[in-house]
Amino acid sequence: MIIHSHVSKKVIARSTAKMLLDIEAVHVNAVQPFVLTSGAKSPVYIDCRKLISFPRIRAALMGYSVSLLAESVGVEYFDSVAGGETAGIPFAAFLSERLALPMQYIRKKAKGFGRGSQIEGFLKPGAKVLLMEDLATDGGSKFMFVDALRAAGAECKHILVIFYYDLIADTKKHLREHGLELHYLATWWDVLAELKSYNKFDVKTVETVEAFLQDPKGWSVKNGGRSN
Repeated sequence: MIIHSHVSKKVIARSTAKMLLDIEAVHVNAVQPFVLTSGAKSPVYIDCRKLISFPRIRAALMGYSVSLLAESVGVEYFDSVAGGETAGIPFAAFLSERLALPMQYIRKKAKGFGRGSQIEGFLKPGAKVLLMEDLATDGGSKFMFVDALRAAGAECKHILVIFYYDLIADTKKHLREHGLELHYLATWWDVLAELKSYNKFDVKTVETVEAFLQDPKGWSVKNGGRSN
């Protein structure tokens, strides 16, 4: 049985941000910025994979996920939950268990042996599948997983992530053009709001994070990183 109690999006966002900070999944360093895979520099870095090691927190986040889906789509809409290789797999498992739904996981590319499957687990043709991932930046990396589900005969119109960067213009527009709606628990702006009331960081550090969020590309270039 799924027990659902409504929690406002604002409460979900602030609570998620606080939990991410509490377990140090959010790293902040205004002196020595992090170098991202793109070559850009950032004073903040998030590691949502860390959540899998904190059962009470991950349980709370799955509860928030159910509440969010119930209000925005309706939990009875979905037939299964799929996770993308690799970070999305544990979160899809946690959520599918909470929703009492079948689960699949999707490889980045089909394996080159055996049945050559890209999707593992039983997927009923026509099933309405929720794609579950740990985070989203520009959303583009999700298309390969969604396209694989659709190619297998499933319907995938919704993506849920724990964390959405919310820094790149037109991300939601591009997702909608691909027939996708993005749902998320928290963003960098929620983390910033929580940082301002968090006694762990000094004023200068918080101001540095805010300056970065206002202009990520400009901040990166100014600090010796790439603009993308």
